[in-house]
Amino acid sequence: MTDIDIDVMQRSRVTDGLGAVPAALATRQPHASGLYFQDIPFDPLDGLAVWDYQRAAGLGYFKIDLLSCNLYEGVRDEEHLVDLLTREPPWHALDDPAVVNKLAHVNGHFAEMQAIRPRSIEDLAVCLAIIRPGKRYLLGRSRAEIDREIWIRNDADERFSFKRSHSIAYAAAIVVQLNLLNERHHLSSSADPADQRAG
Repeated sequence: MTDIDIDVMQRSRVTDGLGAVPAALATRQPHASGLYFQDIPFDPLDGLAVWDYQRAAGLGYFKIDLLSCNLYEGVRDEEHLVDLLTREPPWHALDDPAVVNKLAHVNGHFAEMQAIRPRSIEDLAVCLAIIRPGKRYLLGRSRAEIDREIWIRNDADERFSFKRSHSIAYAAAIVVQLNLLNERHHLSSSADPADQRAG
């Protein structure tokens, strides 16, 4: 099944008036981001799709996740975005829990970030993968062992894990956000020579 996630600045501004049906969890709670833009039956009492999102997928319904994302706030234009993405970020700033807690996808995971101490996009992608339940068992292992196993998919393991491409994309988004923070707060005051390595 194809999984489509779309980052939007203000989710309600995108969804209001579209008539999308919110996806449901098995517990009959609303899915955090999933919507159906198809004609799917819904419960008139709670407004949610009648089937949980996994069963609905099995029936052929296609959920789209609209994710509220403010990490691009402050990007002026396409040229600025490309510069933020390609500029070497102040990697040493990831050793500061206050900075990590301002970053999308890794906030609340400072200890896990310190286990890897990312100094490249690839390192950051490994951090993003290792905090997922399917690869959490690798925490505390040697970096060589982590690198051997982090991208191996185990279809028998039902715990959620990231593919490498997914992790790299999220890591690139974090680099943009880290460079934006650096523009605003000058995080790059450290002279750590390891921070000069390419991402």
